Amino acid sequence: MTSFILFGSFFLFLLLSVPIAISLGLALVITALYSPNLTLTFLSQSMVTSTDNFALMAVPFFILAGEIMGKGGISSRLFDLANVFVGRYTGGFAMAAILTSMFFAAISGSGPATVAAIGGMLIPAMVAEGYDKRFATSVIVAAGSLGIIIPPSIPLVLYGVSGSQSIGDLFIGGVIPGIFLGLIMMVYAYFHSKKKGYTGTGEKFSFKKVLQSINEAKWSILIPVIILGGIYGGIFTPTEAAVVAVVYATVISLLVYREMSFKEFPGVVRDAALSSVVILIIIGIANAFGTVLSMERIPQVVAEAFLSVTQNEVMLLILIVILLLIIGLFMDTSAAVIIFTPILLPMAIELGVNPIHFGIVMIVALAVGFITPPLGVNLFVGSSISGLSVPVLAKAVMPFFFVLLIGLIIIVLVPQLTLFLL
Repeated sequence: MTSFILFGSFFLFLLLSVPIAISLGLALVITALYSPNLTLTFLSQSMVTSTDNFALMAVPFFILAGEIMGKGGISSRLFDLANVFVGRYTGGFAMAAILTSMFFAAISGSGPATVAAIGGMLIPAMVAEGYDKRFATSVIVAAGSLGIIIPPSIPLVLYGVSGSQSIGDLFIGGVIPGIFLGLIMMVYAYFHSKKKGYTGTGEKFSFKKVLQSINEAKWSILIPVIILGGIYGGIFTPTEAAVVAVVYATVISLLVYREMSFKEFPGVVRDAALSSVVILIIIGIANAFGTVLSMERIPQVVAEAFLSVTQNEVMLLILIVILLLIIGLFMDTSAAVIIFTPILLPMAIELGVNPIHFGIVMIVALAVGFITPPLGVNLFVGSSISGLSVPVLAKAVMPFFFVLLIGLIIIVLVPQLTLFLL
């Protein structure tokens, strides 16, 4: 009965369009008022304890670093570099936009931040080059989902904390899958552009121009090198890397590129703080929610239900992927990771699935939710930039949804894509 009240009230609030964090919190309060084994004091303590975690400090710092980089002139230089490599081919602008998103994903750790930073600059530019606005926006919206797959990734940090896994190993595991998904999106963009007649710049490859673009973007390129190289080299932890990223991005944006003024900096910090507060509230409430689920033995029940269907590792992963795709339609990624990792990870480990591989599969599946309504955050960001309605944009991004789905299936079937660098 406690589980029924918990889930029933939660879904009722969701149907009433109550924000997910508040829906979770109200469901917990109602359940605590009913259950003799659950008190409001216990829930409050659970929320505070769950956020009192050193590794979680990486989240607000990566968010702040992404905000600074998005407004500090870094994205434009990354695009110029990407355009030198692929801009001359058919659909070069679209492929350069995806490649730029991959570069920025290796800096920001956030899907919506990637869309906002890249889309504001490239969507109008692609339209000016003759691209259909729906296709131009869908390219940015879909590529933005790479923001949580290519390290550093905020959801991977949350998965590592929730599942007691190495965040450094998760970051390494996300490199090849993220690049792979970016490449297959570029392949689709090429063939679609060929069909629609979107040509490239036609410029011949110039080694001199490549070196010039690398020189212009050198300070931007160094960011992921410093972050990931420092983590993998054992120089600092992921949390310390996030702080280093903030300091480096601040120096580059204010003193080197000078595209962000000292007057603008407090506003950037404020925006990052607001985003961080929302995520940390979700983390606290979702952890309390997960504690109640454990008390009610929900993870064991779900595990028994899945294992009664199949004992095959691949089939189990496919069933979990289907579940996560459905969850991604309605639930924020951060909340989904925190709630479902303790439920699904033990079951996967029991059948011999590598926990790092499972983490990447989980994050990729939830990343697809960024471009699927009704809660597709990237859709809303892309809509606000382009002026297209969310339903129109959701329809336009469907081909990329299927491309990501194919990529996800391949990642499930080929664990070495994740584990090769470990």
